[in-house]
Amino acid sequence: MLTSELQKKPKQSKIRYTEYYNMQEILDKLYSDSEKGKIFSNLMELIASDENILLAYRTIKKNKGSNTSGVDRRTIKYLARLSEVEFINLIKRKFRKYVPCPVRRKEIKKDNGKKRPLGIPTITDRIIQQCILQVLEPICEAKFFERSNGFRPNRSAENAIAQCCRLMQIQNLHYVVDIDIKGFFDNVNHSKLIRQILSLGIQDKKLICIIKAMLKAEIIMPDGSVVKPTKGTPQGGILSPLLSNIVLNELDWWIASQWENMPTHTKYKTKENKQGTVIKSHIYRALRTSRLKEMYIVRYADDFKIFCRNYKDAQKAFEATKKWLKERLKLDISPEKSKIVNLKETYSDYLGFKMKVRKKGGKYVVTSHMCDKSFTKAQKKINNAIVSIQHPKDAKEQYQAIQRYNSVVAGLHNYYCIATCVSLDFGKLAYLTSFKRDNRLKAITTDGTVTRGFIAEKYGKSRQLRFISGHPLIPVGYVQTRNAQHKKKEINRYTPEVRELIHRNLSIDTKMLLYLMQSRIYDGSIEFYDNRLSLFCSQYGKCAVSGEKLCTDNVHCHHIIPKNNGGNDSYTNLILVTETIHILIHATQNETVRQYLDILKLTKKRIEKLNKLRKMAGNQEITM
Repeated sequence: MLTSELQKKPKQSKIRYTEYYNMQEILDKLYSDSEKGKIFSNLMELIASDENILLAYRTIKKNKGSNTSGVDRRTIKYLARLSEVEFINLIKRKFRKYVPCPVRRKEIKKDNGKKRPLGIPTITDRIIQQCILQVLEPICEAKFFERSNGFRPNRSAENAIAQCCRLMQIQNLHYVVDIDIKGFFDNVNHSKLIRQILSLGIQDKKLICIIKAMLKAEIIMPDGSVVKPTKGTPQGGILSPLLSNIVLNELDWWIASQWENMPTHTKYKTKENKQGTVIKSHIYRALRTSRLKEMYIVRYADDFKIFCRNYKDAQKAFEATKKWLKERLKLDISPEKSKIVNLKETYSDYLGFKMKVRKKGGKYVVTSHMCDKSFTKAQKKINNAIVSIQHPKDAKEQYQAIQRYNSVVAGLHNYYCIATCVSLDFGKLAYLTSFKRDNRLKAITTDGTVTRGFIAEKYGKSRQLRFISGHPLIPVGYVQTRNAQHKKKEINRYTPEVRELIHRNLSIDTKMLLYLMQSRIYDGSIEFYDNRLSLFCSQYGKCAVSGEKLCTDNVHCHHIIPKNNGGNDSYTNLILVTETIHILIHATQNETVRQYLDILKLTKKRIEKLNKLRKMAGNQEITM
């Protein structure tokens, strides 16, 4: 298969990382066993395995937050300098007798003037949490509810909006219960959470002790004071999103048990639609003859809505849910933010959108916009991006500012394009931001062309396209709506048969990749060995100069800028070559050079590549 064809197929980085470290089959097995109701009592052996620890490092180093320090002021750069053996031993020692370091509290300003508390663990504690997350996630995924969408693989806010639209327009549920949990992350009951983890089949005693220790880690406040938490999970912790889903998973299934999963005396036939959703028309028809309240939940993290058929059912659902949250999860709701909304008359806000239904012909259809808060926030972001372009120091800085502006606008388009009235919202947004754009950016013109790339494909036909120094500015008002998509039920990261729908498998020799992962040529850094795996895959298992297939006894990792000249183990400073090419890069004797050139018979283009590497290594170029 051609490289160009491979690149067109889907690829997911997190799945790719598990393939690098030969973990995917193990995670698939965990998911399958969890579906069958297996009890897991020996997970620590897997969590503290070399492969899982290396996979955690790989995942963490790709996050922007890896450069944010905890109380020890260390970042991922500290771990990158350690040898692989030192790094693995460090994490294993932490696991043997785990005592978490204090969590650094940072407060982030919210749009309403309040502050959101953020807990930042140390970088080693983040690695520990990532190791646990990687093993617990497939176990929990098998037990989570279908309409829970936040912080889960292959799910998004778009899926949650699509589920809301279906309930409003197809199932005609026009009363919604909006419930806001007061300070959810700060008020999670630790004892209840541990019992919920045990109920999912996760019953490894040592692991439970580690999770308890994490929950009770001391918090260093901005003023230097120390707080010992008795409840809550720190926002900012890697494990916190999964723990929050575990807490509210019980709520999902309780709501479902009140109607959707209510057993009937008669076994009715069901069918599936194109998205894989089970259609229970006959079951629901029978249930409607009873006094049961019809209700459906759609949840994204701690933000959820309950859809009902009429106001009376919505009132009962509201009170029952409020009472259930208090008695079962020890959580209070925010009275001023929690309410019942008639969607025929009033908009309901959710995940940055506001939605209602309007009559069209003989039925009700969904009308959705950006919510007022999101509109104001978007306007502010665009205006700030415009100001950053105004006074550049040089052409490079101007180009970077234009790219940031384009990423802001494109990001807003991509997120809000599922609103039915998005063109109206962005038309208004374009009008309001155009004054600042025209006043601040005097050099803006209509002269210029864009012939390729993302902007050409998506915005090339727009008459609103403007240019600065020949660089295009994405037009704010040029956006087209599309229908929010449901997640296909069969799509699952932990099912080998259907993983092809979201990810292409490695197109290189996986046995060779496994050899690289396990072999240790010298006491190199953790960053060196991790980047070596990435290079092998990006080079499709071939030498970067000769194109020859790399094998176990013929693979060398070359530092483009030698370490004694200031080079490092970063991805951009490494390249995989065969042994003979590596000799040629460093050879200084003409006789040696000619000998190996006669053997390899390199083309002119390949010799040019070789000369670039020789020059960077401080050697003379080869003349033909």
